[in-house]
Amino acid sequence: MLDKAMTVLDCYQPDGGAFRLTEIASRAGLAKTTAFRLCSDLVRLGLLDRDGDTYRLGGKLFELGSLVPRRFQLREAALPFLQDLFEATHETVHLGIREGREVAYVERIHGHQALSLPSRIGGRLPLTCTGVGKALLAFSGEELIEEVLAQPLPRLTPHSVTDPVRLRTAIEQIQVFGLAYEEQEAVLGVCCIASPVFDGSTAVAALSVAVPRARFRSAQLAPAVRTAALGLSRALRSGG
Repeated sequence: MLDKAMTVLDCYQPDGGAFRLTEIASRAGLAKTTAFRLCSDLVRLGLLDRDGDTYRLGGKLFELGSLVPRRFQLREAALPFLQDLFEATHETVHLGIREGREVAYVERIHGHQALSLPSRIGGRLPLTCTGVGKALLAFSGEELIEEVLAQPLPRLTPHSVTDPVRLRTAIEQIQVFGLAYEEQEAVLGVCCIASPVFDGSTAVAALSVAVPRARFRSAQLAPAVRTAALGLSRALRSGG
């Protein structure tokens, strides 16, 4: 039953949303009666919310997710540096970690004029289509890099890098300069600069600034991103 319940919750990957019972049953490959019973139990437990004839992810999931030790401790340590980066740039900032071949977003800060971005707290995107993801990939070991390059590369926009040779060159540049660039590869009209965060020799996270393409000035943004990433790395190493 736990496996089936997880199948129901997995229906909401990657973007959440609200679904009718028939949609959940179809997505999960379950009989409608089984889906109804599982959804009723998940509502009772607070893992789903029911609104009329649709079901959404419940607040209990957010409460539990925010308590995951690695994410909680990283987020707490990172918030002052993310806030400093936001104050320095007045642009949308992200903090992400690697989960498999995806980047999972742990925190996001934006101003009153928020960009329309596919990234959201708790959401995931391919490593190769985002600045944060490429920064993480470059410092996650040669084995993972080779695995990623050997597979078809995902394409979120016409600008997404799908040529493994071109991606390998970008990764090598990130390893040298400690900065990852993404230009309209995750969403049209938005560019990003990211830098890895270390706790030892491996990147445990990366942070970024996302900017509308019209006002993207890498020379102005890059120092602020590097400073924030280095500061957070020092804080993690010192246990602060």
